[in-house]
Amino acid sequence: MSRNIEIKARIDSVDAWSARIAKLTGENPVDIAQDDTFFRCDTARLKLRAFSDGTGELIYYRRADEYGPKESFYLRSPTFAPDSLRECLTLAYGQAGRVRKHRTLFLLGRTRVHLDEVESLGHFLELEVVLADDESAEAGVREARQLMEKLGIEPHQLIDEAYVDLLARSSVDSRPNPDSQPSVDSQPSVDSQPSVG
Repeated sequence: MSRNIEIKARIDSVDAWSARIAKLTGENPVDIAQDDTFFRCDTARLKLRAFSDGTGELIYYRRADEYGPKESFYLRSPTFAPDSLRECLTLAYGQAGRVRKHRTLFLLGRTRVHLDEVESLGHFLELEVVLADDESAEAGVREARQLMEKLGIEPHQLIDEAYVDLLARSSVDSRPNPDSQPSVDSQPSVDSQPSVG
């Protein structure tokens, strides 16, 4: 199973960070529209990523929900029929969430730098330091921290949740509380009602 070291951080603007990272890489980024569907999975996370060209990939991965650099184990399987595969997996396991985003991808050495504009969430930066098969996680963590310092990523920007979890939490937070009823004092009095005359 492949491994990398990841961090995720909130940023104010993909455009501003894109210009900053382009100066480091000296290359133009790749723009990718991604539609990720998550399925119920007891052992880790399972998502189907669909691309705008009609292809996709099924991704199984395990990663701790914690701030700062963390190790991720993942396995990817390409597909040329993401829509029918989504339907099949939905019937078999049920969906656990969906994340649509526009990703700007830079390559900085062996590190994938993602600038993500996530629908209904905002703008984020991800670093993925790809590890060799026999390489220790500590080496990747050191490299990730060095790159965080070079880019000026502050600790308060780091987040410990996946996009799908952030979306689920924001959806719950935005629901009205059925137990909260307007108080009697907040109800308009009869005298305050508009006159029909």
